Amino acid sequence: MKKSTQQTRVAESQVTPESIFWNRRQFIQKFGLATSYLGMMGIAPVNAESNSGLSGLALKDELSSEYVITHHNNFYEFSTDKKKPAELAKNFTPGNDWRVAIEGEIEKPGEYTLEDILKWVQLEERIYRLRCVEAWSMVVPWTGFELSTLIKHVKPTSKAKYIEFKTLHDPKVFPGQKRGLFGMHSLPWPYVEGLTIEEAMNPLTLMATGVYGKNLPGQNGAPLRLVVPWKYGFKSIKSVVSIRFSETQPVNTWNKRARREYGFYANVNPNVDHPRWSQATERRITDESFFGVKKIPTQMFNGYADQVAHLYKGLDLTRFY
Repeated sequence: MKKSTQQTRVAESQVTPESIFWNRRQFIQKFGLATSYLGMMGIAPVNAESNSGLSGLALKDELSSEYVITHHNNFYEFSTDKKKPAELAKNFTPGNDWRVAIEGEIEKPGEYTLEDILKWVQLEERIYRLRCVEAWSMVVPWTGFELSTLIKHVKPTSKAKYIEFKTLHDPKVFPGQKRGLFGMHSLPWPYVEGLTIEEAMNPLTLMATGVYGKNLPGQNGAPLRLVVPWKYGFKSIKSVVSIRFSETQPVNTWNKRARREYGFYANVNPNVDHPRWSQATERRITDESFFGVKKIPTQMFNGYADQVAHLYKGLDLTRFY
């Protein structure tokens, strides 16, 4: 993918205070983000009064550093080593000409560029907890847009019960996709994830295009990745090139690879352990030293229960994990 030279812009009149996540002025002052630069990048923080269902979210957790977020990555398409994706992705800089096939049970199927998609949405800053299934966590300042706005634009039919996402499959870009690289433990490529339509429509569900006020780097899933903060991180699929609406539940990659260990829902749940380790606590990583990592109790739905628990009413979360 060639890097696009076209910038996505948002008028200053659209940039409003992000009171539901953090005070915007404090965020800018603390991390040196100029307002004019944020506007150039197309970042328009969400307004609490205009976004029903999110007004109670004032996240006070300490942010993880930009170095940690961009140098501690699970992106097996590059490497199983958490530090190597940052090195291997340095030349992977896709731009607004990135293409996404949006298909299935919708009224407006087609192949759209990222530039096309960004015309339908408004970018925002959001600070979310990220909880890995491996029991470590971060707090990440994302830039992105609510997935629901894209969904509404393409107009799903009544048959659209699920959404399947796929990552780019290109071994020339992603050395980890080369046949036999990981031997018998190689994953079936391309990487696949899925959500119910109700999960996808939840206001918390984000399609991220940036982090720390910059475009997403390759190791974080450039140029477009899913962020579902109440689920384990492997659900937040990176470098998305396909979004398909279907009547049947997709089989996500880790569920296909190890069904006993990874379910379709993958909701953060301290009461359901991974077969090989406890999920009751997590190691919160905040700075680049990686030492003295704070161990904290894991919260149900990663602390977002008030916003998402209703999606699973009547569902046995010990069976449908």
